[in-house]
Amino acid sequence: MDISLLRPGLRLAVGVSGGADSVALLRALHERSGELGLVLHVAHLHHGLRGAEADGDLEFVRGLAADLALPLHAARVDVSAEAEKAGESIEEAARRLRYGWFRQLMAEGAVDAVATAHTLDDQAETVCAKFLRGAWTEGLSGIHPVVGFAEGRIVRPLLGTTRAEVEAYLKALEQGWHEDSSNRDAAFTRNRIRHELLPLLEEWNPRLREHMAQMAVLAHDEEAWWQVELARVAPQILLAGKPVRGGGRASGDGLALDATRLAALAPALQRRLLRHAVGQLGAALDFQGIEALRALALEGRAGQKCELAHGLRGERTPRELRLAVEAISAGPRATQAVPEYSTAVPGEIVAPAFGLRLRIEAAENVGPATLRNWKPGDRVQLRYSGGPRKVKEVLERLRVTGSARAVWPVLALEGRIVWMKGVELEPEHGVTILASDL
Repeated sequence: MDISLLRPGLRLAVGVSGGADSVALLRALHERSGELGLVLHVAHLHHGLRGAEADGDLEFVRGLAADLALPLHAARVDVSAEAEKAGESIEEAARRLRYGWFRQLMAEGAVDAVATAHTLDDQAETVCAKFLRGAWTEGLSGIHPVVGFAEGRIVRPLLGTTRAEVEAYLKALEQGWHEDSSNRDAAFTRNRIRHELLPLLEEWNPRLREHMAQMAVLAHDEEAWWQVELARVAPQILLAGKPVRGGGRASGDGLALDATRLAALAPALQRRLLRHAVGQLGAALDFQGIEALRALALEGRAGQKCELAHGLRGERTPRELRLAVEAISAGPRATQAVPEYSTAVPGEIVAPAFGLRLRIEAAENVGPATLRNWKPGDRVQLRYSGGPRKVKEVLERLRVTGSARAVWPVLALEGRIVWMKGVELEPEHGVTILASDL
């Protein structure tokens, strides 16, 4: 257990589902709470799934908290209804609601931080899932030991502990736990990775889970180093606006990279700089897209161009690789020309077409966020409103008409709209969005 994540006097809620991992974390922390100076609480969220089985989990956790003389925070949500309303999977809705409730506990001042019982096995499963999706290095960092929010921190002290070690510890204590029947449902991707894919791969390498967890640590630390290195190198290579005769640069949309200086760098740094520049414009490219830009910068002729995803355009000049997003065209077809901007989460979107900068953070790993123009049929959940409303109706209430109505930004995350300009939406649990004008 990693006690470096904890400090004396910390009021710490342990998220306890009733499963082996969370019960072990609670027992281990309780055993050392006096030594570590912790004030422990127990937190249990009933997801409204699995009927009597979930009711049994709640009663088990209630009894465990009473046996340890710890305060219990318990709440109930309807994950199925929330998933249907938001157009997301059961897993996504459960995670969103769970972390939203944790943040609520911290915001109310009940606790300072929340500990979750993610293990080395969970880390390996996450890294494997990210790899299968084609993640960049930062995606392979998997589950982070600490996630910070304005309300407080989520900590994961068991990331270096295997599930086998957890169960051995509980058996030594003669401490029981509850098995979640849904953990064997092959309809869930994570369960297929856990019960089918990883055991198959372990026939080739029995230490596979350990190695994948180590990969996450390496990726996390290297990503932190890259951020510092990019802050140092990027100002030397990235140029804003366009060059003008007589020296200097004119302000304007887009960015440029000094092609000669870029060519002198190692390929790894070239890719990082290109991804950084693309991100500054609010876009995100896959490996093929970045390689296309690299080829244009290193081998392209002056005047050569390439068109990429999210309205991104690259153009080679005699000295620079210029990057820009498509401008919004006027008239009734304007909505078809509005670029989309995507970023991994956490991340930042800079959207010149909308004049916006958005910073998006989330409690757990989620898919990329996309800032785009609204589309017919889009729905949003207004705060303090009874149900989802069409964006078209919301714009009518705002009295937005004409060309302004044709181009109105919304932010989509995993199939649902989590932010819309000019209105306050029902907060997405676990998701924080900070918007500002450019």
